[in-house]
Amino acid sequence: MDNPLLCFDDLPAFDRIEAAHARPALERVLEENRRRLAELTAQTSPTFESLVVPVEELAYRLSRVWSPIGHLNAVANTEELRSAYNECVPLITAYQAELGQNSALAAAYAAILQREGASLDAAQRRLLENALRDFRLAGVDLPPDRKARYREVVQRLAQLATKFSENVLDAARDYQRIVTDGAELEGLPATALERAQANAREANRSGWLLKLDQPTYTTVMTSAAHEPLRRDIYEAWVTRASEIGPSAGRYDNNPLIAQILPLRHELAQILGYPSFAHYALATRMARTPEQVLEFLEDLARRCLPAARQELAALEEFAGRPLSAWDVAYFGERLQEHRFKVSQEALRPYFPLPKVLEGLFTITRRLYGIEVRERAGVVTWHASVRYYDLLDAGGTPVAGFYLDPYARPEKRSGAWMDEAVIARSLPSGRSLPVAQLVCNFTAPVGRAPSLLTHDEVITLFHEFGHGLHHMLTRVDYPSIAGINGVAWDAVELPSQFMENFVWRPEVLPLISAHIDTGAPLPADLLARLLGTRTFNAALDTMRQIELATFDFELHAHFNPVMGPRVAETLASVRRRVAVVPVAPFNRLQTSFAHIFAGGYAAGYYSYKWAEVLAADAFDAFDQAGVFDSATAARFRDAILARGGSVDPMEAFVRFRGRPPDVRPLLKQTGIAA
Repeated sequence: MDNPLLCFDDLPAFDRIEAAHARPALERVLEENRRRLAELTAQTSPTFESLVVPVEELAYRLSRVWSPIGHLNAVANTEELRSAYNECVPLITAYQAELGQNSALAAAYAAILQREGASLDAAQRRLLENALRDFRLAGVDLPPDRKARYREVVQRLAQLATKFSENVLDAARDYQRIVTDGAELEGLPATALERAQANAREANRSGWLLKLDQPTYTTVMTSAAHEPLRRDIYEAWVTRASEIGPSAGRYDNNPLIAQILPLRHELAQILGYPSFAHYALATRMARTPEQVLEFLEDLARRCLPAARQELAALEEFAGRPLSAWDVAYFGERLQEHRFKVSQEALRPYFPLPKVLEGLFTITRRLYGIEVRERAGVVTWHASVRYYDLLDAGGTPVAGFYLDPYARPEKRSGAWMDEAVIARSLPSGRSLPVAQLVCNFTAPVGRAPSLLTHDEVITLFHEFGHGLHHMLTRVDYPSIAGINGVAWDAVELPSQFMENFVWRPEVLPLISAHIDTGAPLPADLLARLLGTRTFNAALDTMRQIELATFDFELHAHFNPVMGPRVAETLASVRRRVAVVPVAPFNRLQTSFAHIFAGGYAAGYYSYKWAEVLAADAFDAFDQAGVFDSATAARFRDAILARGGSVDPMEAFVRFRGRPPDVRPLLKQTGIAA
């Protein structure tokens, strides 16, 4: 079989990849990797060049096969592809555990570091140190029976995470809210109504059909005047994949959570850690659970009074106590009242093509990098576009795919993933290629997609991750771009980019009215900038609630008491929640970040990295938003070095001192 997944010389052949290609390609590359590893570890006196460099090449080849499989499962999910993906998960999980427990390879890496450490450059030493840490965290030194149990646990956890993600996607995809009375849709913008009518036509229904995708949820929560509609959509959203949510009983994630948490705790115990939180921190900037919890508690202490004042102001404006499904709606109305601006009113000023044009202009002015669309690149959907990044001489240095719109077969949220990892090895050189994925409302008819300002922030956020991946100058895949970066520092470049969306120098570059082409008028620009701190404390407390729940769940797990998910969440909410909690809220059953993604005991990293990002951007506040010297220092210290350097060392190199929380508090309008 001519398998496109085994072609590594060009971009992935997304037009030819089929579900049937997945397992054969993965099995072949795993077999070849195992055979080559046996040859490499048989060397009597291995060196960095004779062992480590070839192992990096093996990892690169595996990523070229696995990345398209995982990516297509997330953005073009079908029954066939899902089945193929699920067949592959145990194979790659077993290989990764086997690799991590390869004692011959671990011993060779340790010997190379001891013999050659003084002559290696900083990136090479970092690579070896990271690898030796990861060998230890994979149980390389465990006795055989404990090694075997470790492999069983990670295998089962991978399967449970996949099923968790599938349940969330399926529960949302099965939901439909038919509306036949137009009065129920009062307040919804024309674009949302057009999309709902199109959905109904596709389903051969009359009226309007609301689906449970992220753009619909956000639009209803902020714009629908009809409270029963807001409540219905809110309840459907916060009960996805629960026993009382959409498609109740078919996609219930509660039993999965009840298995995931004990297995994570057991994994930590196998490796000698008292909790999964302790285990997770072995690869983070934060060193102890106490440090994380103190950080969250300190932020909560600073923000809680302001958040309570913000909620009181909303309720005074509404003239009644508010339920959870009311807060976003009356928040928008109060913001309109105070600042005479709303997210929906801003949409006409942010056509996606104009926002992209401005984003690429910013990239050129900061880093001297030109972003140019390349036609003819095959993709996984007709709406996906491909772009090259070119240096000052017009030479390509990287590329990325942009998949901007929500679809039923695509999981919700926004993310950046690696299509191709950077490498510069004797076997060849590969430019980094990113996959930027969002879930904006698709255009209807010939008009372009119109974004809210919040969605513009999301786009800049993901592009920041993309720049971290694409502007690397590291030769080795395992520490290039985002690879090898401490998990609680990986959000620094993304949250840093969000700051540009609030600058008066930038907004004219990314805005042009869909009808007139005029940028945001000066008075509207001033009002928009005034909204930056609006309800910022409420938003911060919401993040603290999620982060504290996640961390306490993993730090305080007691196998005798069991998971205690609802109890932990209730305890956290009593301490930090400001918005009233609906009794049916089951956010944990769709909290894919921690139960199906990489943020377990790490959701705090969004706030941790936000401190770093705000402080980093403060340097641009002082020098000038487009100051090329400051941008060059940021690129050299943070973006270019990726996982080849300790993140605190990188930050101090850029800022000249450790991070300071005060710029973040200033951004949120809270006194230090």
